[in-house]
Amino acid sequence: MTIAENAIDRPIYTWIIMLTCLLGGIWGYMEVGRLEDPAFTIKQATIVTTYPGATAEQVAAEVSGPIESEIQNMGEVDKVVSMNRPNVSIIEVHIDTGVNVAKLPQVWTDLRNRVADAELPAGAGTPFVNDRYGDVFGMYYAVTAEGFSDAEKHDLAMLLRRELRAVDGVADVQVDGLPDEAIVVDMDIARSVTMNVPPLALIGALAKADVVSYSGAVEGETTRTLVQRPQGDDSVAAIAGLTLGVGGRIVRMTDVAEVRRMRRDNPQLIVRQDGVEAFTLAVAGMSTENAVTVGERVDAALAGLAPEIPVGVEIVPIYQQHALVDKAVNGFLVSLVTSVAIVILVLGLFMGPRAAVVVGATLLLTVVGSVLFMHFFTIEFERVSLGALIMAMGMLVDNAIVVAENMQIAMLHGRTGREAAGDATRRTQMPLLGATLIAIMAFAAIGFSPDMTGEYLASLFAVIAISLTLSWVLAITVTPYLANRLFKVDNRASDAAYGGPLFRAYGAVLRLSLRLRWLVVVGLVAVTVLCYDAFTRLPQQLFPDSTTPLFYAHLKLPQGASIHETSDQIARLESFLAGQEEVTSTTAFVGQGAARFTLAYQSEKPNPTYGFLIVQTEVLEQIEPLIGALNAFVAEQIPEAEFRTRRIALGPSAETDVEVRISGADPKVLRDLADEVIAVMNAASDKIGRIRTNWREQELVLRPVYATDRAQSAGIDQDDIAQTLLFATDGAPVGTYREAERQIPILLRNNPGAGLALVDHLVYSGSGAYVPLEQVIDGFEFLPENTLVWRHNRELTITVGADAARGVLPATLQREVQPAVEAMDLPIGYGIEWGGDYENANDAVVGVIGQLPGTAVVMVLISVLLFNAMRQPLIIWLLVPMAVNGVVVGLGFADLPFTFASLLGLLSLSGMLIKNGIVLVEEIDLVREEGAGLDDAIVQASTSRLRPVFLAAATTILGMSPLLFDAFFVSMAVTIMGGLAFATVLTLVAAPVFYHIFFHREEMRRTSGASKPEGAPGHIPS
Repeated sequence: MTIAENAIDRPIYTWIIMLTCLLGGIWGYMEVGRLEDPAFTIKQATIVTTYPGATAEQVAAEVSGPIESEIQNMGEVDKVVSMNRPNVSIIEVHIDTGVNVAKLPQVWTDLRNRVADAELPAGAGTPFVNDRYGDVFGMYYAVTAEGFSDAEKHDLAMLLRRELRAVDGVADVQVDGLPDEAIVVDMDIARSVTMNVPPLALIGALAKADVVSYSGAVEGETTRTLVQRPQGDDSVAAIAGLTLGVGGRIVRMTDVAEVRRMRRDNPQLIVRQDGVEAFTLAVAGMSTENAVTVGERVDAALAGLAPEIPVGVEIVPIYQQHALVDKAVNGFLVSLVTSVAIVILVLGLFMGPRAAVVVGATLLLTVVGSVLFMHFFTIEFERVSLGALIMAMGMLVDNAIVVAENMQIAMLHGRTGREAAGDATRRTQMPLLGATLIAIMAFAAIGFSPDMTGEYLASLFAVIAISLTLSWVLAITVTPYLANRLFKVDNRASDAAYGGPLFRAYGAVLRLSLRLRWLVVVGLVAVTVLCYDAFTRLPQQLFPDSTTPLFYAHLKLPQGASIHETSDQIARLESFLAGQEEVTSTTAFVGQGAARFTLAYQSEKPNPTYGFLIVQTEVLEQIEPLIGALNAFVAEQIPEAEFRTRRIALGPSAETDVEVRISGADPKVLRDLADEVIAVMNAASDKIGRIRTNWREQELVLRPVYATDRAQSAGIDQDDIAQTLLFATDGAPVGTYREAERQIPILLRNNPGAGLALVDHLVYSGSGAYVPLEQVIDGFEFLPENTLVWRHNRELTITVGADAARGVLPATLQREVQPAVEAMDLPIGYGIEWGGDYENANDAVVGVIGQLPGTAVVMVLISVLLFNAMRQPLIIWLLVPMAVNGVVVGLGFADLPFTFASLLGLLSLSGMLIKNGIVLVEEIDLVREEGAGLDDAIVQASTSRLRPVFLAAATTILGMSPLLFDAFFVSMAVTIMGGLAFATVLTLVAAPVFYHIFFHREEMRRTSGASKPEGAPGHIPS
């Protein structure tokens, strides 16, 4: 008894399967997580180490070097990149993509231990390791509070952070852009000299003004009472009222200095929302929680806080992932329902309403049942997983169509439903299972790819595997049961089922093709060669841009510009954008980038010359004209700026389209080579939009010339001079003022209103006397210096980055400039590497291709075991290379690039083609076993498979039409639609022709009596 006959005889089991899929799918739909795009793990950490007073090159050699040496002893590390600026080292550690996500916590622990082992110079700070670099804050808000004091803004931020951290499902809340405050003590040099008050006296008093220290405890017979230190000075007025003991005299702080609470002159970050000063609130949800649900809870919490928030405070959403997720998922669900409806309509037109109900019900149960298993395996609703369901639509109905078609024909010939079900599944269930497994394995390469792109698309393989497996199970259980209930038994002639004009026309074409088989083969080979040549010239792209109506603008002024100058220039851009009707909001960041609010966004590292804008428009179509107008404005009004715009990418992306990394030992040679690369690239292509280097311009630095003899005789060393200059400029940190959760630095500096030049300042010597600065230095010198020094895997590396002009794909620019750059003669010890989109695409493709041999072996093995022969699998596999033909035609006519999604479509296409080929070749073998001649068997079997193959193609092609409107899947949809149209011809014409060529001699020997059949009935020996 077959599984299908058992499903008919025991309907209770079949109903359990159907109700489990239906009701379980509904429950799974209510519970399954939701995301806009798939989550992927950014396997990176950053290490920040301060080294006050050091140049960028000193930081690179003395701080980054030792830390990098320790890190590169870790086997899990892929590469180490460091940015070195005066006073600070920022190191990025990239973990190998093959490292399992579950192992990362241990990797980060090992990383911290390695960093702690690094021998750093005296004066270097303790390295801070941030292993949460990849955290995504999907709910991002700007908070404006015009008219409020800085302290009130801090209090407001702490309130919001505290309340939102308490929301169920929230993992973290990050606040950025609050005003940098300090307690500034402006010292009057003239009065302090007159009163003989040394700076150390002020420093000592200020350092101890608000410290916390343990004072012990009093032990009684039965009790223990803590003793607390005297209350510190917790107000600015109290600090100003401090007294100093100097030489037996009491001097009040206000006699020699003025104490003020104020903003620091050079903040780290400035934020504005629509031109109004703001701070940002970044909220990250737990990875185990539904993003939409968490977002709704955060919205509810903010609404509940409204009575506590003062009038005048506005909380403006910058980016709300949950709102976009809801919209995106609902849009995809509409597309999914549309796709199912299209498939059922096509089936109704070509198979009749009863068959459409049978196959359509099977399809519906497959889809909702897949949702149930998605929930079980923690696969969220997102762009890729839902797209996978739509993409698999044709394959999902394929199994049911074959079973329903066979039963329908058998019942038209007088067989009962049970007999027809037994015959249909007995003939097809194993070929369909093998074909289904092969179709699943076609996607295994992406499912097992260790690359970040593979992780991003992992749900594609998982959903395909779940849905196709379920489709086979339902095709041999539910489909026979429903067909038995709905199909009618008839007694037509055996040839009536395929006697229609379409079947007769196809049979005639096929017989002609068999007679002209070698001409058909030559034609197919010629077309394939031409298409492969055209394929190499298709434009290529890794991932397309998002359809979210939002874009970024990056502005960099020449190195050395102050953060206030950068802020002023960004304000000009804000003013320009405010006058554009299509702009709905603008968020500006000066000094560094935003928090990571999407996975594809990578924040720029701190730099006072950097400004960043998030610009939102009403609709997507307004972005390109607006970018053009913004570029023109900057080119005319701020020509000295380095300016570029980018849209959000769908998936992992590079910061720059084309990158050339040049490595070597000498910074001067590296700069010269970078200039040469820029000249070569500009000469090789006119498609370059902006080109730059990551070392930027050299800066002029002011350096005192130490007068060794005079300074040493006065007891003054270089550190004394450095402290004096710090006191004369930024102010020296001498203590901390505590205010609730905050710790505000206390700075001691020269009163800027005194009008003193640098050389007018006094150095306090170790002998207790003031010495004029000009007496211990031989003046100042201006020197050009590298203030941005990058290293890549411990080598000094300068990167030339070029963005493609608007409308030009990065791969197109890469093809034009790569040969010219690689033809350059480089000095010994210097080398180049390619980064940007080229490196990302290579990593992604290599990750997939690296898995292909294993998956291909499994697919070939399944096909060989299925036929227990070699010739039949060879026939099927000969069809696969020709699938590219339809892909090239489809993408060419649609004017679309070949993207990574297209590669997935090509893999899918190969699975579909092999699946259809298996069913057809198996049918030919079965007909031949019944005694038919070779030509008749080929024509009869192919004709009986015409409708299933055609319907599988038609349902897939039309079912994928909703994906034509999705930016990520459109190229894949066209790849499958165009490729499958041609693949259908291959299945119905090329496969029979190849079969005839491979079995013609055997047929001749058999018909002439040269060979006789051997053994029991089964497959024809090969």
